[in-house]
Amino acid sequence: MKPDVVQLELFTNRFRAIAQEMGEMLRRTAISTNVKERLDFSCALLDAGGELVVNAPHMPVHLGALGLCVRSLVEPLPLGPGDVGVTNHPACGGAHLPDITVVTPVYTAGKTLLGYVASRAHHAEIGGSRPGSMPPFATNLAQEGVVIPPTYLIKSGKPKWQEMRSLLLSGKFPTRSVEDNMADLRAAVAANHRGVQALKSLEEQYGHDLVAHYMTELKKLAEKQIRTALNELPDGMYEALENLDDGAPLAVKIEISGDTAFIDFTGSAEVHPGNLNATPAIVNSVVIYIMRLLINQPLPLNEGLMAPVKLRIPKGILNPDFPDDPEQAPAVVGGNVETSQRLVDTLLKALGLSAASQGTMNNTLFGTEYFGYYETVCGGCGAGPTYDGASATHSHMTNTRITDPEVLEHRYPVRLEQFAIRKGSGGRGKHRGGDGAIREITFLENMSLSILSQHRNEGPFGLKGGKPGKPGSTQLYRASGEVVNLKAVDGCDVKAGDRLVLKTPGGGGFGKESV
Repeated sequence: MKPDVVQLELFTNRFRAIAQEMGEMLRRTAISTNVKERLDFSCALLDAGGELVVNAPHMPVHLGALGLCVRSLVEPLPLGPGDVGVTNHPACGGAHLPDITVVTPVYTAGKTLLGYVASRAHHAEIGGSRPGSMPPFATNLAQEGVVIPPTYLIKSGKPKWQEMRSLLLSGKFPTRSVEDNMADLRAAVAANHRGVQALKSLEEQYGHDLVAHYMTELKKLAEKQIRTALNELPDGMYEALENLDDGAPLAVKIEISGDTAFIDFTGSAEVHPGNLNATPAIVNSVVIYIMRLLINQPLPLNEGLMAPVKLRIPKGILNPDFPDDPEQAPAVVGGNVETSQRLVDTLLKALGLSAASQGTMNNTLFGTEYFGYYETVCGGCGAGPTYDGASATHSHMTNTRITDPEVLEHRYPVRLEQFAIRKGSGGRGKHRGGDGAIREITFLENMSLSILSQHRNEGPFGLKGGKPGKPGSTQLYRASGEVVNLKAVDGCDVKAGDRLVLKTPGGGGFGKESV
């Protein structure tokens, strides 16, 4: 068995290297700040059944959804040699409209399907009722931007760029940055092409059967490790309830029985009237991420982690219906970025693994009819049984960078006044929660501003006697002297000279503080 274990480790790293090469190609060839600077994208390799095999260390909220997305895309849109598919539809394994997924099949020289490569990138502008494509007051999908159903981007080697451009410029709220969209889509195709060539090279060197064998073996290893981890947890029911800032509940019951887990989200809110609806793909991302946290081994996110896990996701905020008419479909843009974060902390609370992290991505968007800018802002991480929480960093479902000040000020009409650690905002305890951040931006032109966030009413919870972190706040200091306190999900128009002061939540503490 020893040589097989060695081979599996080698193939795991070969697979991972393919995803990493794809990510680097996407970063280098993209044009948007969101992809090139913030690294808001993910790349992965999937097997012939469309199940996630390996990923680069990109965005957890993307990666756990890619398998479901690929399977949902190829069902109505068979992908043959020379084809490339694309979608952003929430009903097809998508998360929200700004995240566009490009899927390319990998066929051997004998026309046998070996697997798929996929890239998902967040487009900072995809249309919608407000610049940045994350309108805080959206109540239906049409208001959030251009909907791309499963569509051929390339068919039998023939690109359909003009058709895609026409789609992006169609509808009631077309994109404001079509050239950026097209450039980033081409970059995703190039990244996938790099993945196709690398996987085919692996197949030519080792043969189809061996490559497919180790894809399966990697999933089996993940399944074995998560079963071992579940078996070490005491059998029983683990429950938790968290409420979004507007009071909408997120409830979970986790029944551990031997090496299996049944996770039931019954008791969560009905369909959200605003944009905080999630999708089963997002829930899957959250659960696969939590399963990965239970394993103290260097293992990529892999759908083998879900083999011993059964989910019940009732209709509602985590599983809404999507009618064909986008104007009748629920809004979802905040579900991907905010509900996903709160859901992670709900599961961590149930299992007692860690205090809450900031529980938000502090989505900040501004723009005009000519551009849209988007960033997420770091905060405090929750403390655990043996460690303090990290300060001013992204956590859980997000893994992006912040735009460099020089790039931000060069490309957009704003001035960055301050970006600092928010000292003392982490919850106290035996192990202290991480501190949040302060980000202060002055607008140099008139534009619109949108905020999507959480934990503005109460701070992220502590565990085992640890204190909660401080809640966040968002204030707008008008050039006229007026101070406007913005809600967790809010938006307004700003004028030249207005200043945004964003204070992000601190993480919760863990354990009682020594006297």
